[in-house]
Amino acid sequence: MIASFERLANRVATAAGRPRAFLIALAVVVTWGLSGPLFHWSDTWQLVINTGTTIVTFLMVFLIQNAQNRDGAAIQAKLDELIRAVSHARNEFIGIEHLTEVELDEIRSALETATGDEPSRHAAIVRLIGRRG
Repeated sequence: MIASFERLANRVATAAGRPRAFLIALAVVVTWGLSGPLFHWSDTWQLVINTGTTIVTFLMVFLIQNAQNRDGAAIQAKLDELIRAVSHARNEFIGIEHLTEVELDEIRSALETATGDEPSRHAAIVRLIGRRG
């Protein structure tokens, strides 16, 4: 059941992100709008688009969240592997995504303090960009 959901969610999320999906949605809205005079701009005519968009939005929230969860987990795994593979990296950083927001803020502040003041960081970034040119 879970594997089926993941396959379906992946397919739908991929399809929803394509230009064709946008064009189909646009065509539905334009067709609905052009059909207004035919239905005399009735409440039922308005209810059709409101109900349809609400249902699609409700379902897409779960599919998008599923895709973001998978992407986030994959990126974390890749970063953890890079930390593990680099000899001078600190392995303590593996898994820090499970810490509280307060703990993460403390780590970020400590790292920013350790890297020096803002002008020094800016100069280091400028030098790094200059090497690429």
